[in-house]
Amino acid sequence: MRQLALSDEILLSVDKPTRYTGGEFNSRMDAQEAFDTFCTTFAMCFPDVYEIGMSNLGIQIIYDLFNRRPGTFCDRVFSPWTDLDPLMRQHHIPLFGLESQRPVKDFDFLGISLGYEMCYTNILQVLDLSDIPFHAEDRTWEHPIVIGGGSCTYNPEPIAPFFDLFYIGEGETQYWPLMDLYEQCREEGLSRREFLKKAGNLPGMYAPQFYTPVYHEDGTLADFVAEEGMPARIRKEIVHDVSDTFYPEAPIVPTMRVTQDRVVLEIMRGCIRGCRFCQAGMIYRPVRERSVEFLKDKAVKMLKNTGNEEITLSSLSSSDYRHLKELIEYLIDTFHGKGGVNISLPSLRIDAFSLDVMSRVQDIKKSSLTFAPEAGTQRLRDVINKGITEEDILEGSGLAFEGGWNRVKLYFMLGLPTETEEDMRGIAELSERIAERYYEIPKEKRAGKVQITASSSFFIPKPFTPFQWARMFPREEYLARARVVNQHMKEMKNKKSLSYQWHDADTTILEGVFARGDRRIAAVIEEAYRRGCFYDAWTETFHFDVWMQCFADCGLDPDFYIMRERPEDELFPWDFIDIGVNKRFLLREWHNAREGRVTPNCRAKCQGCGAACFGEGVCVEGSR
Repeated sequence: MRQLALSDEILLSVDKPTRYTGGEFNSRMDAQEAFDTFCTTFAMCFPDVYEIGMSNLGIQIIYDLFNRRPGTFCDRVFSPWTDLDPLMRQHHIPLFGLESQRPVKDFDFLGISLGYEMCYTNILQVLDLSDIPFHAEDRTWEHPIVIGGGSCTYNPEPIAPFFDLFYIGEGETQYWPLMDLYEQCREEGLSRREFLKKAGNLPGMYAPQFYTPVYHEDGTLADFVAEEGMPARIRKEIVHDVSDTFYPEAPIVPTMRVTQDRVVLEIMRGCIRGCRFCQAGMIYRPVRERSVEFLKDKAVKMLKNTGNEEITLSSLSSSDYRHLKELIEYLIDTFHGKGGVNISLPSLRIDAFSLDVMSRVQDIKKSSLTFAPEAGTQRLRDVINKGITEEDILEGSGLAFEGGWNRVKLYFMLGLPTETEEDMRGIAELSERIAERYYEIPKEKRAGKVQITASSSFFIPKPFTPFQWARMFPREEYLARARVVNQHMKEMKNKKSLSYQWHDADTTILEGVFARGDRRIAAVIEEAYRRGCFYDAWTETFHFDVWMQCFADCGLDPDFYIMRERPEDELFPWDFIDIGVNKRFLLREWHNAREGRVTPNCRAKCQGCGAACFGEGVCVEGSR
């Protein structure tokens, strides 16, 4: 019988105790035995609550990947919620893995998924509760190797001192070689530092303690010096054949409701569209589609092995997967008469093809349609290279309304480069025109009252995008822009059918600093954690004033990182990373943006971004 790390008394005193008990269907049932007998143990951590982490596809893939490797045991770890955290400290209970219920400190590796910047203080919570020194240089072989992976590793510098290694790129290719190296180095009796130096020479691996940033007097980065024997640049890892790689066929089934409570099937990687604000669209190039036969096989197995009745077909732009219609028809036909299957389709474009596909999906009319125009005017959509016109939006909306939908969610950004008040007001005006399009339908054919919900986040210029040179704005300016939109919404004729929401400006400011910061930011993160900051992505636990005081006390100005447009020749903290897409292309796109020039998508015309260096996907279609 499994021995739980938490007593019944503690479990009964916290909210959602099943966050901490493990034992879910399809998880490893031999965990406690495996921990004691296997060569290498890996604690896979998502630094947020269980229900967020268990909705992350990367966690499921890495868990499956490691547990397939002979002699390796992989466990899962999540951040304790704020009710359990003090109890663990009070009763001296170390953070533990869900399957084994063993302390994280006893594992060989602690892998931390870095999916969004606002989890950074939770990394320190995990280390603190695990009794692992915050700084990599203070660790010995008594501590796990702390390695980070995920989209935030494309600028790892703000959290570099806390990690022994970062894995930059897609995780399926180099983790097994890393395990081989680890076992070899331990067998040979090498030091921890010697292992890390060897690991830092594996493809995609970055060992930050062997690199030193040098700064100009004005605070900008002057140089980034690699220790002798270490690579000066680190190229991201990609999976070359996404139809011949690891993918879980029996994902873990949570015992409580989680954020994405369904099977997730990734149908392709990358995006052909080239939106200039989108980091994912750049760092995951080149576009690689999974074969439809691979997807059919995995979908049936996952649905059968989990008992789920809903599946998400996931990608950055699902409409661009060329076999989408065939895949959907196969799933509907396969499960017809067996209770059916609900298919979720995120990231669809608003066009006739997408609506035709969606009309085939069961129960889709019970939910609203979601589209992302991103900007309120055509001028600004051209600036960001959205690749969609107002005519497309209105025509797509009309087709949707005629097909029986009457609720539409629209996503926009405020604070984009070159944005004017006309662009802000355009959000309300576009929402109004969509509502008007609904009322062009004869009354007897309408599905009740139309509801248009517009939401706006505030733009953050992320690394490796054409907008990485752009500036941000003070929180008061963001809020003022939101008020312009909100007031104009109230002036629309169909205002009762329109609603408007906007993102938190304080979080935007901090996320911008983390996304664009250098290694000096680590001191602020550590100080904020020591003053009680963690779960910063959650409104009820976010303390902006504490963060601003920490910046002041550490002698750093957040405005330096976000309020200035960067010179074209400035060295970025992330420039040592090679994503394939080159800086010349990004700079050309930055110029195109400011001149309002649209760049065709990858399938329409290759723009020579550099991703062809990988020799895969859309870059080489038709040449083999």
